[in-house]
Amino acid sequence: MEPLWPYATPGIPDRLFEQLPGIPMSQREVRLVLLSALRLEPQAVLWDIGAGTGTIPVEAALLCPKGAIVAVERDEDVAALIKRNCQRFGVANVDVVVGNAPDCFDSLPHVPDAVLIEGGRDLKPLLTSVWAKLAPHGRLVAIAGNFQSLYSISESFADLQVRNIEVVQTGGSRLETRGSNQVLKPIVPTFILSGEKF
Repeated sequence: MEPLWPYATPGIPDRLFEQLPGIPMSQREVRLVLLSALRLEPQAVLWDIGAGTGTIPVEAALLCPKGAIVAVERDEDVAALIKRNCQRFGVANVDVVVGNAPDCFDSLPHVPDAVLIEGGRDLKPLLTSVWAKLAPHGRLVAIAGNFQSLYSISESFADLQVRNIEVVQTGGSRLETRGSNQVLKPIVPTFILSGEKF
């Protein structure tokens, strides 16, 4: 059976992932920026906190088949969705953990080389806890969908003395067909903050 995504490059079309109503999913264009910001090595250990639909764990697992991806989700139904998406793409190196961050961090396997924060209710304590677990020279990447989150992450990065900080705002549009017309659908603007631990 031919794999659903047989290519070596990232950027799986959104439609190929199973989705659930109301569960956020990083759009393909945003995922490409996130994967670039993570700078994963072939045997990297990645923690994805608030993994949602599981798009990043799947893409990272395909890019790093010898790596270990840990997807953390607090909702059991969403965690089951991540597992189904991993099965769809034939990835076996994703460990889906049902738990609340940061309470579950002590039980997570592996020391992370990179951590992606895709969600969280109280970002400052979450970022502080993640920072303590992150390996030296590891990468920390966080998404902000609003200015409050952007402020919290920026302030936390300063407090934690994150080095080589980069901030990118995604945007743009994607051509889509609606009926007999083609229209440009906007990509939701997202701030992506990244940096390193020394």
